[in-house]
Amino acid sequence: MFWPMFAIALGFLGVAVLGVLAVRVFLEAQRLGSQVARTTQQINTAAESLERAATGLARSGETLP
Repeated sequence: MFWPMFAIALGFLGVAVLGVLAVRVFLEAQRLGSQVARTTQQINTAAESLERAATGLARSGETLP
């Protein structure tokens, strides 16, 4: 009777470990997604700033040395 109970306990432990790992992966994926969103916003802001600077430079007719 010991071995079947031991096998059930190991099976339960294995499922519990997989559950904990799944939660950790989910939380890290959420964190990565929010970081990607922030970085995308920063890139868009920088691109808009560069576009404004380029437009102003094109209107002034100046050239870079």
